[in-house]
Amino acid sequence: MTNSIADIEEADCFLITGTNTTENHPVIATFVKRAVTQRGAKLILADPRNIDLARFATVWLRQKPGTDIAWINGMMHVIIEEGLADEAFISERTENFDAVKDVVKKYTPEYVETITGIPAEDLRKAARLYGQADAAAILYAMGITQHITGTDNVKSCANLAMITGNIGRPGTGVNPLRGQNNVQGACDMGCLPGTLPAYKKVTEAAERKICEEVWGVALPDKPGLTIPKIMEGARKGTVKALYVMGENPLMSDPDITHVEDALSKLDLLVVQDIFLNETAEFAHVVLPTAAWAEKEGTFTNTERRVQRIRKAVDAPGQALTDWDIIARIANRLGADWNYAEAREIMDEINKTTPSYGGITYDRIEKIGLQWPCLNPEHPGSPILHSVAFTRGKGLFSPCEHIPPAEEPDATYPFILTTGRILYQYHTATMSRRSRGLTSRTPEVFVEMNPADAQRLDISQGEKLKISSRRGSIEVFAEVNDRCDEGVVFIPFHFSEAAVNRITNPVFDPVANIPEYKVCAVNIEKAA
Repeated sequence: MTNSIADIEEADCFLITGTNTTENHPVIATFVKRAVTQRGAKLILADPRNIDLARFATVWLRQKPGTDIAWINGMMHVIIEEGLADEAFISERTENFDAVKDVVKKYTPEYVETITGIPAEDLRKAARLYGQADAAAILYAMGITQHITGTDNVKSCANLAMITGNIGRPGTGVNPLRGQNNVQGACDMGCLPGTLPAYKKVTEAAERKICEEVWGVALPDKPGLTIPKIMEGARKGTVKALYVMGENPLMSDPDITHVEDALSKLDLLVVQDIFLNETAEFAHVVLPTAAWAEKEGTFTNTERRVQRIRKAVDAPGQALTDWDIIARIANRLGADWNYAEAREIMDEINKTTPSYGGITYDRIEKIGLQWPCLNPEHPGSPILHSVAFTRGKGLFSPCEHIPPAEEPDATYPFILTTGRILYQYHTATMSRRSRGLTSRTPEVFVEMNPADAQRLDISQGEKLKISSRRGSIEVFAEVNDRCDEGVVFIPFHFSEAAVNRITNPVFDPVANIPEYKVCAVNIEKAA
């Protein structure tokens, strides 16, 4: 997030897209709802489903899944045409605006309506609300990123913020809501195939140097493999071993049948986790690890805030902390790592990660700090880009609408989109072990529009077979108005009917994120 969670309440206008915030980030949703109901902030919601936030929306843009670039370009078209662009901000703090201006010329609201299904006047209303606001904040999540155009979707959100000068001030910004509690921290620490801590590129000798000096080793100069490339390599035999830590690809990756095939061909699969999940069932070795309340360390949350966690109870059985397991394996392989406690690792992070340079255990004893925090005197950074962008001037990126990789046809006439629900979490490794949570959502379901159900003679609770070009699953009908006609939704938490058996294994070419949010399916009554 460029801004802070508390800062959200200072927005005069919200553009929320690709996030079912009340179910996936319920605490953050309370800030939005308070701003709308108590301060009169305006809410623009762009979502194919009739989610709870639609009740609070000033205008709801119900786009066809996979058409986000089109409606964002349409909003910029209106903003430019009606003189709502922040010319001073564009001139002083950005570059390449003319390229975007040229692209969005053809994205009139009427043209956008033919692509997205959003009524032209609704799009104009949304553009005016966002463009006229003193402080407007964009919130998005994986409904924006999990497309073959995910990178361009994010760039489009950045374009929209810059064209109106809604960046670097309270109540503004481009704010991705992270999907898990420490995914931000993992990325910060270099858990990406092409980066070192603080997003330093492994391909750049000068950026490798700081870690090489601290660690006393020469680092590789080539990026590693993304998850899709790893699975492809396992199937082909070029990847022989895989170490999976805190991940469950046999639930979370697309086209699970191919993932099973890939994992079965490995010479060695090691899984390090707190429970024996679906992937661990395939493992040659399972390493039991301590859960969050059983260890010391830090988490970095979605607003870049680094927070202490403290051990509350001992880990059961032979379970060890993640860092201890990794260090023991490294030493068996010939390293000489001598950490005595987690604090020593944080001291090392201060040396290798400039944005964490001033974040010490002592300073975050009670309240966390937001990076960048460059030295022990630095107060942290609640808002990014207030004076300048990291690269100097903000770069406008022209983006064109590209259809999803798979669209409905006569054989597979429905669009399937996937996501999470309030009472389950991610691949349900933890949440489906809770009797209370499972009692609220005992069975996997497919949401479908009443008109579609009537046409197919489907009743509430009826068992259905959902098929794609990859396979099929059986689920129960949940007939309601949350999905538009021709669109269905299935949560991905249920292993007995894992929706990722049927999702499309196509990926954004830049970030290698799968297109979980759009694929074509057929619906019929189960035998």
